Amino acid sequence: MAPQVLGRALVTAKWLSEAVRAGRVGTSLRVLDASWYPPEERNARQEFKERHIPGASFFDIEECRDQSSPYDVMLPSESQFANYVGRLGVSNDTHVVVYDGDELGTFYAPRAWWMFRVFGHKEVSVLNGGFKNWVKEGHPVTAEVSQPAPAVFKAKLNTALLKTFEEMMQNVGSLQFQVVDSRPEGRFRGTELDQGLESGHIPGAVNIPFHTLLTEGGHEKSIEEIQEIFREKKVDLSKPLTATCRKGVTACHIALAAYLCGKRDVAIYDGSWSEWFHRAPPRYKVSELKRSKA
Repeated sequence: MAPQVLGRALVTAKWLSEAVRAGRVGTSLRVLDASWYPPEERNARQEFKERHIPGASFFDIEECRDQSSPYDVMLPSESQFANYVGRLGVSNDTHVVVYDGDELGTFYAPRAWWMFRVFGHKEVSVLNGGFKNWVKEGHPVTAEVSQPAPAVFKAKLNTALLKTFEEMMQNVGSLQFQVVDSRPEGRFRGTELDQGLESGHIPGAVNIPFHTLLTEGGHEKSIEEIQEIFREKKVDLSKPLTATCRKGVTACHIALAAYLCGKRDVAIYDGSWSEWFHRAPPRYKVSELKRSKA
């Protein structure tokens, strides 16, 4: 496997910096900053304007979502996604590289990666280590905002990579696919609040906190380490698998990690706990806190 392009789902900062220097960012290669932060903490769009990878455009997950949904960042329609990324200069032939500026190294970028994949795009990669390590390694940054020429993108939803509430409900009884929850252990177990919601998990789900898939420096762990994490949790990558979390974001880290191990078909429960909490019957919300009060 070439060290600079890891299964193409990941690219290194070295590879991307060489592409930037060679002037390859354009119609065939687009770089997207998919950062998002709590508004009271950081302003992602403002930070992008001040400093980003040369040639990058800002991929606003708040804009590119189903604005009518009561849940946080549900997928937009095919036409909405196609129109949005087309305005960013992305066509069906474009290699897209996504990154974010989170202090962990990567947080929202895998969500953008999955969004492209669920709408049928093949050539999409996450920048391994994110903007944090791009800067740390001394690669170029700019405040110059590029204006890419609009492109035509045709989106086709791949329902194999997406699970609905109804499918998740049915699976509680049928166990047709494994479920991995990527939230921190306390939220999974129900012992701490999940961004204001009572927490807990879907019956039968296994907990793999997404940050355990990253090194301390913020890069993806090696394929061997990732495989061992799945093995320890008794997750069989040869069988159907769906990932969930709070709002369908960090679940995409599970899909990315499995992809690196050769499993290309992990589905995301888009509504995740924010939908499950509001719609599932009480007996389908497993919480240690509830048990301790009983």
